[in-house]
Amino acid sequence: MTDVYGPEKRSAVMRQVKGKDTSPEMKVRKALTALGARYRLHRKDLPGSPDIVLPGRRLAIFVHGCFWHGHDCARGARVPKANRDYWVAKVGRNRARDVVSREALAALGWRVETIWECDLKDEAVLRARLAGLLGASPPSRA
Repeated sequence: MTDVYGPEKRSAVMRQVKGKDTSPEMKVRKALTALGARYRLHRKDLPGSPDIVLPGRRLAIFVHGCFWHGHDCARGARVPKANRDYWVAKVGRNRARDVVSREALAALGWRVETIWECDLKDEAVLRARLAGLLGASPPSRA
């Protein structure tokens, strides 16, 4: 199956895909703010440039879209029919990059948490999970 758009239109559509300030990320940020947490955004000096960073707690949070990062839920398991090989490779590269980022952060003494897009359906569960993360003590610095 070929793409329904021409190359210029497809390029324009893909440029509109946001990497920062996505609606899932905004939900997590709103919940953290409601819990009284202070955080920083997209710290480029940390491996993987985590979406949300709580420096005092040494906690880095990635908010991942299920499709883009190949989550094992129904949405993440979908593979587009058009240009299938490209998308399988693209998501595979994203997953590999995520593993490297997590390991590098852990090696620097950071706790790393990934919140998936599908985890955001129940706000009470999200708030409880974030409260648990905030209540956990930060790792000791060696």
